Amino acid sequence: GDKYASVFHDDSMRQAIVNSLVLATTTMLIVTPLGLALAIGSHRLKGKSATAVQGMTSVPLITPEIVVGAALLLTFTRLFSGIPLGFPAQLLGNVTFSVSAVVVIVRARLVSIGSSFEEAARDLGATRFQALRYVLMPLLWPSIVASFVVVFATVIDDFVITSFLSAGVDSETVPLRIYSSVKGGATPALNALATLLVATTFTALTLGVFGLSFWRKRHGETGGFKTALSDLTRMGE
Repeated sequence: GDKYASVFHDDSMRQAIVNSLVLATTTMLIVTPLGLALAIGSHRLKGKSATAVQGMTSVPLITPEIVVGAALLLTFTRLFSGIPLGFPAQLLGNVTFSVSAVVVIVRARLVSIGSSFEEAARDLGATRFQALRYVLMPLLWPSIVASFVVVFATVIDDFVITSFLSAGVDSETVPLRIYSSVKGGATPALNALATLLVATTFTALTLGVFGLSFWRKRHGETGGFKTALSDLTRMGE
């Protein structure tokens, strides 16, 4: 497009914005429930099974992202060639890479909560499902919010995995668009696009902090905005 056109009047930049938002939102909506279920299930395991599951879910976090990206590319081009490169492969790749972060965040919250609340609910006549739905899930709300924020911010800024699994311009996201355009020199539209990427990530973080702050006030916990920001930062570590 015209390098002097505004971001929203350049078709390629506008498409990159849409691709990034759709990819990040879809990944977030898939990964968070999946990671939540894996965290709860692995937390209930005992012995060697628990150690094995925790080790498997930690592998993507300690593996260099470029190695994960290359492995995913080989997987989708050699083993599962029915999955085309582009949005489907990018979505599955980001789900695979991000689910570990959700498991770690939720599992940390589960450890801090302990089992006493669920046990008390069961003693009062609640079924296992009722204890999970009405007791445990409300207590996990801060970790769920943190997971949404971390996954969205990670995917919308991701370059390595998304570039490995890209199929061209049609699946180009904002980081890929910035990288491909910066070689020709910075333009006002490119600077605006980079600023928009940072602003979107900051907005997601701000909404997450306000969500945690609202949850704390509603449940009578002390601390306001600063405490919620501290909680979100600690759970995202």
